[in-house]
Amino acid sequence: MTSGVILWLLFGASVGVMLALDLGVFHRKAHIIKVKEALIWSAIWITVALLFNLGIYFLLGSDEALKFLTAYLVEKSLSVDNLFVFLVIFSYFGVPFIYQHKVLFWGILGALIMRAVFIATGLAVVERLHWVIYVFGAFLVFTGIRMSLRRDRELHPGDNPIIRLFRRFVPTTDDYQGDKFWVKESGRYLATPLFLVLLVIETTDVVFAVDSIPAVLAVTLDPFIVYSSNVFAILGLRALFFALAGVIQRLRYLHYGLSAILIFLGLKMLSSGIYKVPVSLALLVVAGILIISGIISVFPPTKK
Repeated sequence: MTSGVILWLLFGASVGVMLALDLGVFHRKAHIIKVKEALIWSAIWITVALLFNLGIYFLLGSDEALKFLTAYLVEKSLSVDNLFVFLVIFSYFGVPFIYQHKVLFWGILGALIMRAVFIATGLAVVERLHWVIYVFGAFLVFTGIRMSLRRDRELHPGDNPIIRLFRRFVPTTDDYQGDKFWVKESGRYLATPLFLVLLVIETTDVVFAVDSIPAVLAVTLDPFIVYSSNVFAILGLRALFFALAGVIQRLRYLHYGLSAILIFLGLKMLSSGIYKVPVSLALLVVAGILIISGIISVFPPTKK
């Protein structure tokens, strides 16, 4: 059995066991996720990802391990931007706190499937048309600049065209029906507002995937590293949301750090034909940008 097959088996087993424990044991009953519990689960997911990274080190070597760690850090940092969107969506639809975990669980499972499709498509395109790598690079630079120039983070979930189309053809209930996505009334099935929230989260993730997938492809084109780093970053996102929900809006300078990361990765792609940036240097740059933007957010410069 090759090292690659062993890693795929370890990856599948790790994710399967963790999801079974998460939903089937520790969160089988809906309850309010407190900060302490969320921090513990965040630490668990990060630890599992780092242990998996250690497995990559022993089976594939230090270079592949560095690629995974860099890709994981990039995806984890970009996913923090999702947290603000989740906060706005839950607030807009008035989702009871006790049901938010279930929505995020199924939303993230759907995101894993969509990311797999995006990654497979992106890798197939790059493999057949290598010049597309420069298009991705230019797109990342453009996205990074646009992110740094945005003045606000307004979001209007009710304007989502998918929601308007869904409501036109599918009957929905006016109120939440516990933690149910669908209920049966008078012989027909009705969607609940909780399902609409799930639909908004799924369609919003498509937008985030458009930014994040090219970013991780700037680190490596290895499908295993790309997908596994994405999965571990996304799976830990739910716990991170409940851990940071109360302070996420205070990270006012984080988006500047994220924009700098996108610009750096875009330039890395654009210059790949001339100079290949070492993975270790890319990891240091990404980590350094995150640390600096985080410190400035927590301890903003005082105005004189």
